[in-house]
Amino acid sequence: MTKNELKKFKDILEAKQRELELLVRNRDGIAIEKSPDALDEVQHAAERELAIRNLDRESSLLRNVRGALRRIEDGSFGVCLHCEEDISPKRLAAVPWTPFCIQCQEMADRNQAGEGSENLDELLVNAA
Repeated sequence: MTKNELKKFKDILEAKQRELELLVRNRDGIAIEKSPDALDEVQHAAERELAIRNLDRESSLLRNVRGALRRIEDGSFGVCLHCEEDISPKRLAAVPWTPFCIQCQEMADRNQAGEGSENLDELLVNAA
């Protein structure tokens, strides 16, 4: 990968990191609000659950972005963390924070669904 390509990915990842850091800091949606009406309580609980899921998803994405920035710094960006093959340029263009090639990502997704091996789960944690 050329220096210009790496710089382009680094710029994209740094912009995404700034965006996600702002989103993760906003935790107003998870505040517990009390209401005298039981239906309002249910509505607040559902909104809080949605805000927590969004915060969890954004935090996970932020970890992946930071991991990709670390891989740029250490020279391993664009190489699958599992099989150590190059990640396709199309995949990197679509998901620049990905730690895996498409085949290993599919294996990780199956693992997350409960079908795969535990080793890949550990690899996912270490990638972030």
